[in-house]
Parts: sequence; C-alpha cells; structure tokens
Amino acid sequence: MALLECRNVTKTFQNVTVLDNVSLTLEPGRIVGLLGRNGAGKTTLIKLINDLLTPTSGEILFEGKPIGPESKAHISFLPEHTYLDPGMKVRGTIKMFSDFYADFNADKAYELLLDLQLKEDMYLSKMSKGMQEKLQLILVMSRAAKLYILDEPLGGVDPATRDYIMDTILNNFCEGASVLLSTHLIADIERILDDVLFIDNGRMVLQSPADELRAREGGSVDQAFRRMFKC
Repeated sequence: MALLECRNVTKTFQNVTVLDNVSLTLEPGRIVGLLGRNGAGKTTLIKLINDLLTPTSGEILFEGKPIGPESKAHISFLPEHTYLDPGMKVRGTIKMFSDFYADFNADKAYELLLDLQLKEDMYLSKMSKGMQEKLQLILVMSRAAKLYILDEPLGGVDPATRDYIMDTILNNFCEGASVLLSTHLIADIERILDDVLFIDNGRMVLQSPADELRAREGGSVDQAFRRMFKC
C-alpha cells in the first residue's frame, strides 16, 4: 500500500488556481524531493497534505484513508516559518513536544542538540534564524513518524551547515518511514534523494526515481531541473 496518494488535487483561492489536478504517490522508505521554483505550489501542496488546507477538488489519502486527525498522528511537519514561542527556552520546546506527541523521543532530541551545538537553556529570542531552524528540525526528527515533511529546511543556514543538516535528516528518520523534502536548493540535497517530484505553475510535471532521471538526462537532478525550467 502507498504511504501517501494525491488524486487529482486542485486548489483555488479566489478563482486563482494554485494547484491544478495534481496526482502523486509516495511509497514507504523513500526520501523524496518536491522541487519547483518559488510560487510553483510546493507549500500549498504541503499544507493540503498536513490538513491545514482543504482541496477544492480531488482527494489525499494516507495509508489508504483520507487525511485527518489519524494521519496527523503519523506525520511530522517542519514548516518554512517558525511557529515556536520566542519567550521559551530550548528545553521548554522539548517538554512541549514530549507532552503533545506520544511518539516524541526526548532523549534523541537532547542528543541532537549536542550534535547541532545548541544549548538547552537558551531562549529562542536570543537565537539566530539558523539556530531556530536547527531546533525545529531537531523537534521534527525526534518523532517516530511514518512521514516527515520538511518545507525549506535549509533556507536559514549557511552552506557549511547544509551537509550536516542533510546527514541529520538521513540518519534520524525512522526505518520504513518516508521524507518529503521541499526546497529550491537542489544541489545541496540531491545526494540523499531516492525520488523526485517536479512541480511548476501548480502542475506536477515529473515524478521519477532520482537515478533514472540522472541516467535519462545524462547529468544531475539539479542540471535536469535547470534545463527543464530554463527561463
């Protein structure tokens, strides 16, 4: 059974079509890149999968059932923008997640704090944007979820940190789970990708295993994307 299916999903806002008849399938145990230019519809699709928006038409299924409270218990979501209270300390965010999510592993979170060089007694208001994004990643990856959805996890970190973030993702999602990773920094993530989804102007224009795309195009995923969406 597929982990996630989108079937002919369309989303409009005030007569503007943001997603147009999008269909895709995510299998268990895969790291999938959701790739597209700014404004292509990536974040809208992610919000629909997380039940933060409702499709205008079509359906989204998680393990064969409609998206809803049951699926939220198995999806760990990292949004593009922080939602944490700046008045909290790092340890307070860990306690909050421990109280809220039955599958949250606080010991793992504290291990990742050390790995990413964050201090548990630091206030979020004193942290840089990159440090806050690291903390959000720690919280998301410390859950024993079936699907991890990461929306632009590299946006606020320096290039030297990006490989470390990729390794953190690669080494900390649960066995048999999948990762849906949305970004425009394709060259930084493509070494970990099993599959790729190309979205443009609200339409899903390609779904392929990454290795097959490289062989077919005779180059990297990044090069294939640049050729396909050359301005």
